Amino acid sequence: MYSPNTFNSIVLLLLFYGLAGGIKRVSALEPGSVNGICKSLVEPHDFACEEHLVITTDGFILSMQRIPSGRTNSANGPPVLLQHGLLMDAATWLMLPPESSLAFVLADKGFDVWLANTRGTKFSQGHSSLGPDDPGFWDWSWDELVAFDLPATLQYVHDHTGQKMHYVGHSLGTLIALAAFSKHQLLDMLRSAALISPIAHLGKVTSPIARNAADNFLGEAGVQLLVDVCAKPGVDCVNLLTSFTGQNCCLNPSVSQIFLTHEPQPTATKNMIHLSQMIRSGTISMYDYVDVIQNIKHYGQPTPPEYNMASIPTDFPLFLTYGGADALSDVNDVQLLLDNLKDHDGDKLVVQFREDYAHADFVMGKNAKQAVYDPLIAFFNLQ
Repeated sequence: MYSPNTFNSIVLLLLFYGLAGGIKRVSALEPGSVNGICKSLVEPHDFACEEHLVITTDGFILSMQRIPSGRTNSANGPPVLLQHGLLMDAATWLMLPPESSLAFVLADKGFDVWLANTRGTKFSQGHSSLGPDDPGFWDWSWDELVAFDLPATLQYVHDHTGQKMHYVGHSLGTLIALAAFSKHQLLDMLRSAALISPIAHLGKVTSPIARNAADNFLGEAGVQLLVDVCAKPGVDCVNLLTSFTGQNCCLNPSVSQIFLTHEPQPTATKNMIHLSQMIRSGTISMYDYVDVIQNIKHYGQPTPPEYNMASIPTDFPLFLTYGGADALSDVNDVQLLLDNLKDHDGDKLVVQFREDYAHADFVMGKNAKQAVYDPLIAFFNLQ
């Protein structure tokens, strides 16, 4: 028998890696599907919702949702794109009650709300020539999210609305945006960006589960094993979430159950390896093929290029919020990012710190609207 601590570690490692690569889920849904995010999570709360499909230049078919109006008003504000984090999808922004979920709060405030779902997640498993059972379907890391998914979703919203938009990213959703900004990409379609639990530097991650997983990569494991373990008497998978993200201060048990209904989502093994490389090295670099010949083949140099956070344009408006209890977006790693941004224009960078918040509080905390979303919206309104 495993000890409780060992057992929890094994299950969390499965959570961290067991959803990586080659797990078959449904293909991207047609707009209006009865099983989509609009029908299951938005329309039951009396919000209008549209399903959209976006095709990346490398052939992935991504699901997007649009909430074009609030419950009692039409959108009179600019568009805003919400980008979820690792092992999540657009449900991230919809799990709290309507008066508290960021997507609904923004819609009721008059914003034109768009929700992204990255490749590999449940409703973004379509491709022009590959299926989820093809190894090539999972041959990507977050570099490809920077190069393909993020540009495709931003361009789609820009073309559809004819307006520049605000951007909100959580966790990995902040990393891909920062990487693009560091290369001066996509900025011409954006008004500002809000970075929630920002991920850039990862060398100081304090989550023992994440660090152990990075040091001892387990490869692929079956998602059904995780489901079976969580179904066993006496196993509390809500506490497992806390063990991974840090001690969340403000989660109601009900929202934790909603989370387990919709998440976690699949990702690619290569993506997890890439993040593990960042934890081990402390650098923000492109995927390391380890083999010098492969690196030269892909990058024209023996080591992968780095994303230079200090090169982000100093006049681009940024709102950054992070928590003292976050075991994934660690305060020391965030400080390194802030050091990179030390020359940012003083009136273009707003930094908020919540001592009691951990990683999940920012998107599922019962007081997140008052603590984070209201200041975030006030920032948007000034841009």
